[in-house]
Amino acid sequence: MVNLALMDNVLDVDVEKKRVRVQAGIRVQQLVDAIKDYGITLQNFASIREQQIGGIVQVGAHGTGARLPPIDEQVISMKLVTPAKGTIEVSKEKDPELFYLARCGLGGLGVVAEVTLQCVERQELVEHTVVSNMKEIKKNHKKLLSENKHVKYLYIPYTDTVVVVTCNPVSKWKGPPKFKPKYSHDEAIQHVRDLYQESLKKYSPEAITAKSSDNSEPDINELSFTELRDKLLALDPLNKDHVIQVNQAEAEFWRKSEGYRVGWSDEILGFDCGGQQWVSETCFPAGTLAKPSMKDLEYIEDLKKLIEKEEIPAPAPIEQRWTASSKSPMSPASSSAEDDIFSWVGIIMYLPTMDARQRKEITEEFFHYRRLSQTQLWDLYSAYEHWAKIEVPKDKDELAALQARLRKRFPVDEYNKARKELDPNRILSNNMLGKLFPSSDTI
Repeated sequence: MVNLALMDNVLDVDVEKKRVRVQAGIRVQQLVDAIKDYGITLQNFASIREQQIGGIVQVGAHGTGARLPPIDEQVISMKLVTPAKGTIEVSKEKDPELFYLARCGLGGLGVVAEVTLQCVERQELVEHTVVSNMKEIKKNHKKLLSENKHVKYLYIPYTDTVVVVTCNPVSKWKGPPKFKPKYSHDEAIQHVRDLYQESLKKYSPEAITAKSSDNSEPDINELSFTELRDKLLALDPLNKDHVIQVNQAEAEFWRKSEGYRVGWSDEILGFDCGGQQWVSETCFPAGTLAKPSMKDLEYIEDLKKLIEKEEIPAPAPIEQRWTASSKSPMSPASSSAEDDIFSWVGIIMYLPTMDARQRKEITEEFFHYRRLSQTQLWDLYSAYEHWAKIEVPKDKDELAALQARLRKRFPVDEYNKARKELDPNRILSNNMLGKLFPSSDTI
């Protein structure tokens, strides 16, 4: 394993062109902090900030915004350390074919040592959170995608609740909105606290007695919403009726959390994802910005029907985001049409307990959930998994089917040819690459 943690420096900042050259081991938050005094920042962000730049680029990670491409599109040039050709630099001007292939190269074409990124002006954003439903979303979907710089939907399974979160630059003329929230944070979260107290009486009455004599247990009033959700789910994570109750409490929390928040883009665009979890995320075409196909909303409707039909104990949220297309052929959002848009949908199951048996059962249920989504939805919507969240099948026939499916979407032969030229002895390969992209002589 190659560890780039100590290669975490900003090497050059071009303020005029808004470009920054960094070592690939620098983490997103480190980079953002280092360049903010220059008045620039990254164009978009994923949900968390702990990824290294080399990794977030190589897997085609993304933020949200139908006009904004995945993060690999921000790459201007890269320096790769390859076993066969040593250190090489690639860009649109220097070996463009390899450059586009290597931008989302999954680490298989060389160790990414340096990256030059196109940044944007640092600006404050207004985040607006509002609770809607699918009927209203269908009416306003095209407008929401086209009129907001960033937009995402959070669906709550077994409810009709859709949490819509939009982010846009603060108006230079009007300034931030004047808004007084209807509910305080305590009022918004109280319903969740009450459900936890009630559930404790049902599932673990002894825990209430133990708490009164154990000062190490955190005060319920000090827990965040995601911490409370974890504690609630831990009581009975695979009981569908219990999970529905938790989801309903989450819907109520969001209803009472509607409002505005103002902050710098690197502060606003993150998301508290909660504790340990299993996630499967797929990407699929959703038409164009001028003419959305509405397949993105159909996918969600089919997914929610599947959850209810199969009685899956699916917690919230199902997160839906959008990006523009990428010119990187290995990106799940790859397209030669610049106006194409792609939807990214993530399903989740939390691992809120350290009990080994319970974690195993949750893991099995999650993969059942994922498999149902895969067999009933992915081919129908031309959906492909996010590279950072893809799972390699253990079953030989399933693996062969996945290999064939990947060949339909990605230039596997071209990718393998580049791997053979740059890394003929497969020094940079790993189990995942070897299984997903076997060379023609090993198939």
